[in-house]
Amino acid sequence: MLLTCRHCGAPIPAARGLPEGFCCAGCAYVYGLIQDGGLERYYRIKDPVTAPADASVFQPRDFSWVAEAQRRAESGGALALDFSIQGLSCAGCIWLIERLFAQQPGAGEILVNAQLGSLHLTGEHGVFDAAAWARRLQSFGYLLGPPAAVPAGGSDGLVGRIGLCGVCALNVMLFALPAYFGMRPDEEYARLFGLLSLLFASLSVLVGGSYFFRRAFAALRLGAMHIDLPIALGIAGAYAGSLAGWWLGRRPLLYFDFVATFILLMLVGRWAQTRALEGNRRRLLQLQPLPPRVRLATGEEIPRESLAAGQGYCLASGETVPVRSELVSAAADFSLASISGEAAPRVFAAGGMIPAGAENLSRATVTLSAREPWSQSLLASLLAPASRPPASHPWLDRVIRVYAAAIVAGAALTAAGWLLFAHDWDRAFCAALAVLVVSCPCAIGLALPLADELATAQLRRRGVYVRESDLWSRLGRVRQIAFDKTGTLTFETPVLLNPESVAALAPPERAALAALVQGERHPVGQALWERLMLEKTLPAAAGETFETVGAGLAQGPWTLGKAGWRDEGPADGATVFAHAGRACARFHFADAPRPGAAEEMRRLQRAGYGVAILSGDDPARVAGLARALRLPASPPCGALSAEAKAAWLRGHSGRETLMLGDGANDCLAFNAALCRGTPVVHRGLLEDRADFYLLRQGIEGVRELLETARRRARCERWLVGFALAYNVAALAFAAAGRVGPWTAAVLMPASSLASIALVTIAMKPPTVGHRRGVVYSPLPAGAPVPV
Repeated sequence: MLLTCRHCGAPIPAARGLPEGFCCAGCAYVYGLIQDGGLERYYRIKDPVTAPADASVFQPRDFSWVAEAQRRAESGGALALDFSIQGLSCAGCIWLIERLFAQQPGAGEILVNAQLGSLHLTGEHGVFDAAAWARRLQSFGYLLGPPAAVPAGGSDGLVGRIGLCGVCALNVMLFALPAYFGMRPDEEYARLFGLLSLLFASLSVLVGGSYFFRRAFAALRLGAMHIDLPIALGIAGAYAGSLAGWWLGRRPLLYFDFVATFILLMLVGRWAQTRALEGNRRRLLQLQPLPPRVRLATGEEIPRESLAAGQGYCLASGETVPVRSELVSAAADFSLASISGEAAPRVFAAGGMIPAGAENLSRATVTLSAREPWSQSLLASLLAPASRPPASHPWLDRVIRVYAAAIVAGAALTAAGWLLFAHDWDRAFCAALAVLVVSCPCAIGLALPLADELATAQLRRRGVYVRESDLWSRLGRVRQIAFDKTGTLTFETPVLLNPESVAALAPPERAALAALVQGERHPVGQALWERLMLEKTLPAAAGETFETVGAGLAQGPWTLGKAGWRDEGPADGATVFAHAGRACARFHFADAPRPGAAEEMRRLQRAGYGVAILSGDDPARVAGLARALRLPASPPCGALSAEAKAAWLRGHSGRETLMLGDGANDCLAFNAALCRGTPVVHRGLLEDRADFYLLRQGIEGVRELLETARRRARCERWLVGFALAYNVAALAFAAAGRVGPWTAAVLMPASSLASIALVTIAMKPPTVGHRRGVVYSPLPAGAPVPV
């Protein structure tokens, strides 16, 4: 039987050290908080499967900007704050956030907008603590960020159009029904009903039809055949013919009800297509990985763009070096994982040159001297907005080009045929109009957006979130998958191999250990803090903590550091927690692969994809990981810079490669790859560049994305085949003069329903005894790569 997580409902991987009944430590921790807080109703409201709580619930985070926002708001009078929020997935999240807010002293009112990923709150002046509430939200898996600007248009603009066009369509059908049931043109109110149908259809064209006209015209100006072109042709032809029929009193030419209904259906299809993608984008905070201002050594704050070479500045714990700089103060620990991919932190001595993008792991604020301006910084170039080419669907574009040309040519040939052989202008006009009306592109305008919506929804339930509409067409050209190592194939923090050693400590010892690692940014300290939080350990009253850079931490008689530093045991590479020199516990860590990574690599290779590891980490570590994942004997790529990763892709079929990465050093490789994704969404580095992101502990989402893309491609072929068969038959009847308003009124919804049925069948996931990709094989002994 397949076991699922008690908190998020995701499958539980067979991985070492996971809490029983949970897919990850974050889910176990949040589950405990919900139970302890009497918030169990959340599990009756939430969706069956939601995103797992990731490691961000344990990591220290700077919320001083929240306190500053509150201070500015209170200076203006009443306390009212707006934030964007990350982590919303269902109605249960909104309920939980509202309850957590109500428990906060001084809380007023709160409004959570799940669609926009935003919230608005009010509080009691001087009582409500916004920063404390932000920290509490983080512990439940929700991150607050500054309010993000909401882009105009999109699905929100379509909702208003759909509402107005829905009203218009209902009224047109109401006034058209009497004519269908035998009302003669000379009867009372017949002319009035026709006039009202004209007015409501005209309003529908102005409100809804203009959306397709504008987009089709913009594409034609660029020399492209957009999906909106055949839709615009159908609307324009049916409306123009109906207008002429109303003016001439020719009932066979009146298709006002078709016009209004067709516009409504096409708008609904477009809304379904854009809504899911916008929802996936709005789940993420638009965060900058760097503070926009830099605090100089003099205490003055300046914009980072104004930082000049030679200026001294201060960097607090957890902040990122904006430009290549020389360390002025004493030695300090820095993490290069994001900028170079090195898993292990590096100690820099005074006078050392620190690259841009390094993160200060030391507890103390350090002083640095800039050696270049921001404009010349590697980090600035990596984080510069990437230019994206317009969405392209080559195969579908060719189909649309042929389809649009065939419809226009069919209407012209029909009119010419009637004029040539029957010399009947009236029948020629009616038949040509019928060709434009019955060639309903519902398979393209309604069914394909539905296929996109179903594909996006299926993947969302598996923790894969698609952000770009043209990703589907590009996935079909993928032949190779390149993975970053640190944070992508492995976890961001090392795995504690002997978690039982924490549980074996006496309560006072666990409390002392928690006091040592609380707020620690070193990966080893974060891994221990994560385990202590699972044990529900409260830190002891903290004294002053002294840090010996590169060795460990000390707080009174308690120490935590490298073996042999302040303990009497052997220097065996362990991390030792000691009291007065006596070892209380020896912790062993490993840079371990994500759960099921080895099995996923095998499945991807069996499916015919090439697999590569591109990492800036030490080549020996990368080779060890490749062996653990049972990859082919070809040498993996280690010690690669950001430029070297991009160059490798350009030289190894980069335009057929899907890249999965998580750090700033993957930005240039993202630009060189055909498709790109990230499994880390709380850094604010790659989310805007990614076509998709994963909220899963494993990497099986990549294979599930490719499988879903294949089903969608099959669905697209079915729909085009159906559209071809339908249009050949319908156009033959229309050209023969056998299609009138009644026939068109039946054919249009019938073709729409048939298209929707095809989509439902084609997009149905395969049913097997168990879901593919969720039954994992444990890695062989010795698979973790030692830290």
